[in-house]
Amino acid sequence: MSDPTRTADREAEPSPTKQAQAKLVDVQSSHDERNVKIDKVGVKDIKYPIVVRDRSRDAQHTVGMVDMFVDLPHQFKGTHMSRFLEVLNSYKGAISVENVPEILRILRQRLDAETAHFQVAFTYFMAKLAPVTGAEALMGYECSFEAAAGAKDDFILTVDVPVTTLCPCSKQISARGAHNQRGLVKVRVRFDGLLWLEEVIEMVEQSASCDLYPILKRLDEKFVTEKAYDNPRFVEDMVREVTLRLRKDPRTRWFQVHVENFESIHAHNAYAFVEEWVDRAEAP
Repeated sequence: MSDPTRTADREAEPSPTKQAQAKLVDVQSSHDERNVKIDKVGVKDIKYPIVVRDRSRDAQHTVGMVDMFVDLPHQFKGTHMSRFLEVLNSYKGAISVENVPEILRILRQRLDAETAHFQVAFTYFMAKLAPVTGAEALMGYECSFEAAAGAKDDFILTVDVPVTTLCPCSKQISARGAHNQRGLVKVRVRFDGLLWLEEVIEMVEQSASCDLYPILKRLDEKFVTEKAYDNPRFVEDMVREVTLRLRKDPRTRWFQVHVENFESIHAHNAYAFVEEWVDRAEAP
């Protein structure tokens, strides 16, 4: 028969874990004398399942590489890194764009921060049909979201779109053919409402000499070769064409367009860049 007095004594005593915690010094919260506020401190490169909106299939499950940061006032020595992981792993299964605002709010609360940042990079897959034969396969595009909340709220979508470009100069001066190459177009955009990843990808591909495809049969190769020849593009042409499409979209508030051609006959790459605030009132 158990002794109720001893049971009550055991319950009153703190657990070994609580006793150990009581003896540990919270170094991160200690005072720092150097008077330097840190803009971002946190954790990087956490692999985690995410859910991304898919225009044709409602949602797509993939794996993201997550970064999370907060600002740190000058008087504190450090932040509590484990709390970032605790917040992230409280979302069982997967995270999505829809719950990013809540994640930012909890990060600010748990870490007593003015501003929190959440970034995730991932590969987004689209089914693409070869232009003539219709052969279907998945095409991957590198994408990311960057979000911030607190002193300044922000959200930026980034999409990398590989394309084919054919040199207008080579076409003009050559008796036979023209050199072409793969290029990479990086679009970063702030926007209002809902902007599909597919829409950004389509804007870029429509601006190129030709799309890239995961599968091409001989009839398809003939088509893309001739299409590129009929649509020559310098990097300057590419960055301007994408810029015009982004300007026309009423949801766009700000954007950057980076275009890099991996030149096929030069030992260097060609590059062009445009940045614009569509709503000039928002420009810094």
